[in-house]
Amino acid sequence: MNAPASAPARGDGLRRSLKTRHLTMIAIGGSIGTGLFVASGATVAQAGPGGALLGYALIGLMVYFLMTSLGEMAAYMPVAGSFATYGARFVEPGFGFALGWNYWYNWAVTIAVELSAAAIVMKYWFPEIPGVVWSGVFLSVMFALNAISVKGFGEGEYWFSLIKVVTVLLFIVAGVAMIFGLMKGGQTLPLENFTIGDAPFAGGLPALIGVAMIAGFSFQGTELIGIAAGESADPGRSIPRAVRQVFWRILLFYVLAIAIIGLLIPYTDPNLLKTDVTEIGVSPFTLVFQRAGIAFAASVMNTVILTAILSAGNSGMYASTRMLYALACEGKAPALFARLSRNGVPLNALYATTAVGALCFLTSIFGDQTVYLWLLNTSGMTGFIAWLGIAVCHYRFRRAWRVQGRDLAELPYRSPFFPFGPLFAFGLCLLITLGQNWQAFSAEHVDWVGLTATYIGIPLFLAIWFGYRWRHGSRLIPLATIDLTSDGQPRVAATESADEPDDDDDLIGGAVPVAAN
Repeated sequence: MNAPASAPARGDGLRRSLKTRHLTMIAIGGSIGTGLFVASGATVAQAGPGGALLGYALIGLMVYFLMTSLGEMAAYMPVAGSFATYGARFVEPGFGFALGWNYWYNWAVTIAVELSAAAIVMKYWFPEIPGVVWSGVFLSVMFALNAISVKGFGEGEYWFSLIKVVTVLLFIVAGVAMIFGLMKGGQTLPLENFTIGDAPFAGGLPALIGVAMIAGFSFQGTELIGIAAGESADPGRSIPRAVRQVFWRILLFYVLAIAIIGLLIPYTDPNLLKTDVTEIGVSPFTLVFQRAGIAFAASVMNTVILTAILSAGNSGMYASTRMLYALACEGKAPALFARLSRNGVPLNALYATTAVGALCFLTSIFGDQTVYLWLLNTSGMTGFIAWLGIAVCHYRFRRAWRVQGRDLAELPYRSPFFPFGPLFAFGLCLLITLGQNWQAFSAEHVDWVGLTATYIGIPLFLAIWFGYRWRHGSRLIPLATIDLTSDGQPRVAATESADEPDDDDDLIGGAVPVAAN
């Protein structure tokens, strides 16, 4: 049997070495990236400052519900397979199988995307050096951080994320100072940009839907906390704390940052429409820092964006490796991927993930770009499918808990919004998923190529799911027979005081004054 959630793992299993500060930063690192630093300006330009704020707030609320759902399950049953394991146990084995393989594939391809982006960013300083050289260097760094030990990954991600968080905090401080006239570069009238043209809501409902989609992609990565739960030192205590801390910080970072962009830069500014990482100089962060008179703003933001790219790649390599390991442990992937090194790292799974990421990257450099773009498109929908899976798993988990007569007091952490939370998250996430390319339907002639490229991830997921069902004869698990224990060992509820200090609290873990749940 497994040890209780608060105990370290056995010597032949994954090491429970990740602390609260690691979990907090892993979730932050997975969601604060180029979507905030570069593409956030485009959301203001498309929907106006008010539309961008509303879109991000709405998606942020949905993500919060998903985080509380995942947190409840992860605190009670902390496993590396996370929602893929929950899908197989609480819904149907084929559902978990499809969730796991799609999620692994998504992050493996994402590694290739980050390698390409890192090569582009490095040309800012070293235009004469081939980008493939830098991609090789960064791939080696990501591999090393993951191969040493889980603590090596956690520390690397902690410092990568800390750089991003400090940058956002500085941006917010500088922006607020500019808005109130304490620094140069602000508007004569603070709300002037909210009154020009069609502001604050430009573009109407279609623009708001577009912002919601961009926001959804920007927030993806917060579910990494569920993957990392399997190697958390004290999941019954650290997962709930991380869930509460991460959400408010991410939401405040995004909402405040977009509010500042909308207040300081007119939504009609053509620079806001540029979202390519090759144009660091027109990042809304760079524009605001330059207006504030901060020297070398472009170089500083280039460094931060490079850090964000490495952080995303590092997290992606960890998530996909642990997912492949979990699938192997459950007999849903070759057994060789379940082997661990002396440091508790699934090296074979890491080798496979690194190889797939490198091959996809090489396809983009030396092969047909069309192949690479299709690989990217097939993975683009997977993050939303994972979120839908989390909502379904939590709904089934809690209903099975009630049907089997279990006491909610047994849970280390309880989502306060059940059943509304998972139902709201499922509905909104499904709407965003199906609305990815709604423009193709409104055209005079339906763009079948565009539709196929956008939605290919959905039939791929369904093919994997129903293919498993057909081969293995799996069916939906009745609520009364769902296994609510982890290898027969129920989790023990943790006793946590809201005022209890955490040995790992620091600038991000607990000292930043933010709204409390």
